[in-house]
Amino acid sequence: MTPPLLEHPFLAGLPHAAELTGRARLVEFPRAGRLFDEGARADRFWLIQTGKVALDLHVPGRADVVIETLGDGDVVGWSWLFPPYAWHFGARAVADTTAVEFDAAAVRAVCDADPVLGQALLRRFLGVMCDRLQAARIRLLDLYARDPYLETPPATPPSGPPPATAPAAGSRP
Repeated sequence: MTPPLLEHPFLAGLPHAAELTGRARLVEFPRAGRLFDEGARADRFWLIQTGKVALDLHVPGRADVVIETLGDGDVVGWSWLFPPYAWHFGARAVADTTAVEFDAAAVRAVCDADPVLGQALLRRFLGVMCDRLQAARIRLLDLYARDPYLETPPATPPSGPPPATAPAAGSRP
């Protein structure tokens, strides 16, 4: 890859980022092209140059739910960092997208060999993970808050006389 890779917002100022350039290639996804499916092997990640990618989540009994839409300057994929290296979400391009794709195993090897780079990259990905999990939480709360089947019915007052109360200790009837 050429030096403009190092100007991507996700890598800007990352110590030893130049070590990652040989582990990347430019890729294109057409609109509606699938990057990966939830549960599949996570063996790469992407830095979006141009375009848009929707992250989705399988919700039983419903169509896949879009959790977040990412665009220029965003990073796609963090599941490659931790065993069992399986995607936690799915992703598809919602516009023609150009991205820099990184080979996950190669990046993990570079990070193992260069702990300074590894720690700095991990910190950046932890921020991405927190953002994605928060977006998923908010989206699912929004989704289920509107579901009449999950709403708690209002309490109905009991019919008949009120229940008897026991006398307090030490009191006489």
